[in-house]
Amino acid sequence: MCVPALAACGSTASTSSFKGVQHEVAQRVADLQSDVTSSDRGKICKNDLAGSIVTKLGGTKKCEESLKHQLAQIDNLETTIVSVKVAPDGKSATAGVKSTYEGKSREKTLPLVKEGASWKVSGPP
Repeated sequence: MCVPALAACGSTASTSSFKGVQHEVAQRVADLQSDVTSSDRGKICKNDLAGSIVTKLGGTKKCEESLKHQLAQIDNLETTIVSVKVAPDGKSATAGVKSTYEGKSREKTLPLVKEGASWKVSGPP
C-alpha cells in the first residue's frame, strides 16, 4: 500500500497565510513535510498519518518499513500549500499542495481527519 502524499511532501511549507483551524491543518502538512525531509519514519507514522492508515499498513513497525522505500523515491522535496478547506463539522479537511514530480508541477489534494486534538493525513491524494 502506498502511503498518502509522500511524493508531495518535503522541505518546509509556509503556513503563515492560514488562520485558526485552517492554520492547524496547514501546520500538520508542514510537519509532515519536515518529517519527510528528515526521513523520520517514526514521526511520520506516529504524528502525521491517521491511525486508519497506520493500521492498514500493519501497525507502526510495518508503517515505518513501508516508508523506507517510499521516502527514497521522492525526487523533489519542495512543496507549497495552496489551499485548506475544513468541513462544516470540523472533523475533516483537505489541503491543496503543489509540488514537482518527475519534473512537472502538480497539485494534489490531501485529505485530513481530526483525531483527538490533532489533524492527521488520512488517505491517498
